[in-house]
Amino acid sequence: MAKGIMLAALGAGALLLGAAPAAAQVAAISTAEGMHAGELVVPVAKSQVLRSDRPFAKALIGNPEIADILPLNSNSLYVLGKKAGTTSLTLYDRNSNLIAVMDVAVGPDVLGLRRQLSELLPASQVGARLSNDSIVLEGIVPSGPAADRAVQLASTYAPGKVVNLLSVGSSQQVMLEVRFSEVKRSALQQIGVSTFVGSDGGKLTGAIGGGAGLVGSGPPTLAAITDSFGIISRTFRAFGTNFNLTLDALERKGAITTLAEPTLIALSGETANFLAGGEFPIPTVQGGGGGTGSDDGGSRAITVEFKPFGVSLAFTPTVLADGVINLVVAPEVSSIDPSASVIINGLRVPGLQTRRAKSVVELRDGESFAMAGLIRKDFQDTIRQVPLLGSLPIIGTLFRSSGFQREETELVIIVTPRLVRPVRPDQLKAPTDRVLPPAPADLYLLGRTDTGVGPAPEIGVNNPPPPAPPTAGGAGGMASKAAPKGPTGFEGDYGHVL
Repeated sequence: MAKGIMLAALGAGALLLGAAPAAAQVAAISTAEGMHAGELVVPVAKSQVLRSDRPFAKALIGNPEIADILPLNSNSLYVLGKKAGTTSLTLYDRNSNLIAVMDVAVGPDVLGLRRQLSELLPASQVGARLSNDSIVLEGIVPSGPAADRAVQLASTYAPGKVVNLLSVGSSQQVMLEVRFSEVKRSALQQIGVSTFVGSDGGKLTGAIGGGAGLVGSGPPTLAAITDSFGIISRTFRAFGTNFNLTLDALERKGAITTLAEPTLIALSGETANFLAGGEFPIPTVQGGGGGTGSDDGGSRAITVEFKPFGVSLAFTPTVLADGVINLVVAPEVSSIDPSASVIINGLRVPGLQTRRAKSVVELRDGESFAMAGLIRKDFQDTIRQVPLLGSLPIIGTLFRSSGFQREETELVIIVTPRLVRPVRPDQLKAPTDRVLPPAPADLYLLGRTDTGVGPAPEIGVNNPPPPAPPTAGGAGGMASKAAPKGPTGFEGDYGHVL
């Protein structure tokens, strides 16, 4: 039996290429079981020299349109790639005995690709092989961008025919901390004057103020004064007429602070989504056609769709070289806004007040950036008065109501990515680990609602904190330095800085 067939590149005869057995091709040559000599890869429009340790007398190629052969001597054969595809090469000796059968694959220049991959990506272990007319990349790369560069390089040899089987070594996980900080301040002032006028005989009646109305032939009316902080009413007589004057005043100030801190972990190159909120139903009328004909009696089927709202976060991290993190982050905060509601078939559907941002940034582990900032100021003033009389100086104040409203909103979104790795289960803490139901004696005798609340009264204004214990000092009474504080908050609970 023949020993093995060795391959050498043309022009580099000292370089021997061992033909690896291809188990998937053995069944195709059942007449030569055990005589398969491997695979010969030949680039299109390039050649290879095949050398055999046994002299052959006849060489046959399966498909001459794919590859052409030319015997050089009894031990060497010249193989030229003509068109992408696969065929077989069979060798016989002088007695027409089969020496070996070899697969010939013609396609892109994978040998040149391997050489460029080793030169341009020395830190990666990328291999390339031919599969029909496509290039298959395999191996391990240190990062996602290295895999992208390898695919781009292979695309220059086989555009659109690159199969990426690369794996990223030491896959890294990224934890994203997002802080939504929003402050709303509002101020409202309103001063109104309402007056009833009437003569003794009832021949003259009138009403001046907000919500003035007249029903039939009855006396004039005014709307009820509600939600006012101060109301002063005075009745007096002047010019032979009775006056009932009412002054209402209101000033309202307030501030609302919103803070949300969603945290999410995702593998490098993958997308993670987070939603803390809910969904509210939206009725949708399903039309039975283009018009509103009377065939169905004017009725339409109504289906319900649900719209999410709350604090949502979607981000895609990619760990680049030197620990730089590329982030595609899209945070959003939405809340139900009744003032933007619509009515559909008698059903009121509320609107949403949304603060949304999307950006692509690059930064290192632990660095923070303000992704979006918003400062909005709204001002509105309203004057309601009796024509002409309300425009008079000084005395016109009795014939008008004035009010203004001002709102200020400040919003900042701060994003901090961190590289994390798994830890032991005993190093992770959950809120339920330290907050447990109390024992009956603690509940009834000590007033403890859970184990997280101590029996002692909380420290407040009337309960100063206990004095700190004295620290050990030397003979001179000098206190030693205080021990450095450990991590607190999220870092102390979940230990992502370990």
